Amino acid sequence: MSEKDTLILAIESSCDETAASVVKNGRCVLSNIISSQIAIHTLYGGVVPEIASRKHIEKINQVVEAALKEADVTLDDIDAIGVTYGPGLVGALLVGVAEAKAIAYAKKKPLVGVHHIEGHVSANYIEHPDLEPPFLCEIISGGHTHLVIVKDYGSFEILGRTRDDAAGEAFDKVARAIGLGYPGGPKIDKLAKEGNPHAIDFPRAHMEDAPYDFSFSGVKSAVLNHLNKCRMTGEPIVEADIAASFQQAVVDVLVDNAIRAAKDYHMDRLAIAGGVASNGALRAAMEAACEKEGIRFYRPSPIFCTDNAAMIGVAAYYEYRKGTRHGWDLNAVPNLKLGER
Repeated sequence: MSEKDTLILAIESSCDETAASVVKNGRCVLSNIISSQIAIHTLYGGVVPEIASRKHIEKINQVVEAALKEADVTLDDIDAIGVTYGPGLVGALLVGVAEAKAIAYAKKKPLVGVHHIEGHVSANYIEHPDLEPPFLCEIISGGHTHLVIVKDYGSFEILGRTRDDAAGEAFDKVARAIGLGYPGGPKIDKLAKEGNPHAIDFPRAHMEDAPYDFSFSGVKSAVLNHLNKCRMTGEPIVEADIAASFQQAVVDVLVDNAIRAAKDYHMDRLAIAGGVASNGALRAAMEAACEKEGIRFYRPSPIFCTDNAAMIGVAAYYEYRKGTRHGWDLNAVPNLKLGER
């Protein structure tokens, strides 16, 4: 490694993945270790915060050691420690924050707290060396649906956000209603391939007063009403058609809002991020829409869409370059808003 290389050790524990990564110069991922808890939480139909916290405590040292080993570096080689401090589950976040603070204190390294959503946006930089701000980004996950202009590294103008359920939350609730279980997103994506996306006309919510905002509680309720009607009238419930039609309704809104904003703000580059950005139907529809409008489309590989520490390492690198440093009073902030420090 050259003299000027900057190495970040990053830690992510905001939900049910315990992750650590070593990132070089903000774009090169030397290691990306993820310990997932999906198998445990599937038993309960969703993430149980107390169990998530305990599992993070069990796994955190192991993933950090594995990340250093895979990157072939020691803590002495690291320039700074980056960690997600919000938003997320407070108990889960606290485990990562405590680990990062302990390492930073023991090794006298700078501590850089990272906003989880900023991490998701930053995932796009890993595989797209040509992508630099400004650009438009739609962040779509289990807890968040945001449409933002990335003005600079770590600097955002929020154009739209969800009024109620996040897109991923709606996927999970609909998956549960039709008996697919947890996690809902990948299961609906898979089942929808067997169904007709035009079989049922589920609603697409558009806000007159805020054209870039989202609302997914209506389409979720429409699916539940459809299921109830079928059960009451004895109509057959075709799960694949329901999954495909629901997914199509959500994808249409996500694509329409993003393309409208790109045109209105004259943005010729559009990125997606977050767990739902790994959805096959969304990726294909967004790519087709961007191609039609002459917009360059960016998306991370699926492994960098779901929660991981590599994206936190990338975000931490740019925060570190800007001079962001946190003290030993850094705490978990479960409801941290984008743009807050």
